Amino acid sequence: MMMDIDGDVEETSRRVQVRFVTKLQPPLKAPNTSIAIPSNLTRMSLSAVVNNLLKAGNPDWEPEPFDFLIDGELVRMSLEQFLLAKGISAEKILEIEYIKAVAPRKQEEPSFHDDWVSAVDGSNPGFIMTGCYDGFGRIWKAGGLCTHVLEGHSDAITSVGIVNPEGAGSVTVATASKDRTLRLWKIDTEEPQDHLTKSRAFKILRGHKASVQTVAAHPSGDMVCSGSWDCTINLWRTNEFDVEGDLVSIKKRKVGNEADESQLEGGAVSAFVGHTQCVSSVVWPQRETIYSASWDHSIRRWDAETGKDSLNMFCGKVLNCLDIGGESSALIAAGGSDPILRIWDPRKPGTSAPVFQFSSHTSWISACKWHHKSWFHLLSASYDGKVMLWDLRTAWPLSIIDSHQDKVLCADWWKGDSVISGGADTKLCISSEISVQ
Repeated sequence: MMMDIDGDVEETSRRVQVRFVTKLQPPLKAPNTSIAIPSNLTRMSLSAVVNNLLKAGNPDWEPEPFDFLIDGELVRMSLEQFLLAKGISAEKILEIEYIKAVAPRKQEEPSFHDDWVSAVDGSNPGFIMTGCYDGFGRIWKAGGLCTHVLEGHSDAITSVGIVNPEGAGSVTVATASKDRTLRLWKIDTEEPQDHLTKSRAFKILRGHKASVQTVAAHPSGDMVCSGSWDCTINLWRTNEFDVEGDLVSIKKRKVGNEADESQLEGGAVSAFVGHTQCVSSVVWPQRETIYSASWDHSIRRWDAETGKDSLNMFCGKVLNCLDIGGESSALIAAGGSDPILRIWDPRKPGTSAPVFQFSSHTSWISACKWHHKSWFHLLSASYDGKVMLWDLRTAWPLSIIDSHQDKVLCADWWKGDSVISGGADTKLCISSEISVQ
């Protein structure tokens, strides 16, 4: 059976035979029939065609936006231009795959802080953790409810990390600060939420000689690593007990006349030396491997046991952020002191050249994060005030989130379908209902 689709198009536009296919489940599956459409249709018009096909089989269908792939590449121009650019013949029936468009469908009410929101972690689906220039960490539940304030740092928090994201009930979290320390906290996420809980760290980690810029947890949660302006990467234990290599002293504070609960102090288990400038970002994706990015323009991969670096890539720019993900969790994304988000594949020879470069931002890049379940999707945040969603199958951003009025300093995915971001406008913003397949 063949159908013919007419739109508001000039008669001069030639027609191409197409078949729309999808991996989406009903009711999102259109009839698998060949149809003739004008070749000058763009993504929006193609979306309208698919929605019309779906509505023909389901009168209650509510239109939704779609994206289109031809030979594994997203279409970002008119059909005719795309076929011409790729040298694809329009004589045979063209197979076009459609997927849900990746863009937020909802902006939640922002959660305001007292100063710049410099750090955010969305790895636990039950809450969002933020760090702020006022020196406090905060735990947020849905609906902008702040349930915990983490008190104790004497300077701005630069980085936060949930140490055991899957933890039920009690969750350990880490904070890094310009006060040269890291702190570890236990959060009872099952507590009733009718009052704000003020928490103190159960362990203070001392050893860096300058501001601590970044913290990341070992996959098991029993250690964290940190990077600092002192150019070193330190490894620390997260437990509450004295073990070899973890020099612990107990401190008691007096509050009024009553002795407060004890606070442990821990020293670094080991330090990795090699960077010559600030270590701005660390990630610990696999048990034995730590990655770091630095203001010395390099990305390094370290053996967590021996402290030896097995990869040392120079990219010619000060680097602010780093993440590992994509295909087989092997791709390195990083951004820094120019508007370009770069992606490397260390499995390929000649690794120093990025395999992808995205250049739609207009200022420094402050954060980049891969989506945990997709080989293709990642986000970036920038001092230009924007968060962008990317798909490796096209050079243009899928979506530009423009909810901040100042520099965006941090961003992460939350619950797989939301993007959270914090910035110099003191806001934590949540953009939700994003369809990433």
